[in-house]
Amino acid sequence: MAEPTIIDISHSLGREEAKRRMENRVGKLASHIPGGAATVTSSWPSADRMVLTVSTMGVEVPCTIDAEDTRLRITLHLSGMLSLMAGPIAAVVRQQGERLMLEDRSTTKT
Repeated sequence: MAEPTIIDISHSLGREEAKRRMENRVGKLASHIPGGAATVTSSWPSADRMVLTVSTMGVEVPCTIDAEDTRLRITLHLSGMLSLMAGPIAAVVRQQGERLMLEDRSTTKT
């Protein structure tokens, strides 16, 4: 199995706000995955760790997100052919994660 891909995303929200955003937006994650047929399951095995499994096109990608006071640490477990694309996958995850931490649309009226 390939080494996990680790992505750190800095934020200035504090741990609780970062966790709130993760909880509120995890349901929208599948819509950001190419192919249109992704499913995402999540759980919180501890107060500061979310475990996700993203499934699409017969491939499952397990990952963890650890919420800290000034960063999120995302660990992706890419296997097989996906491990060859770790760089581009990490770039997309970083971009979306930074967007999640910078924008707060949960209190914005549309």
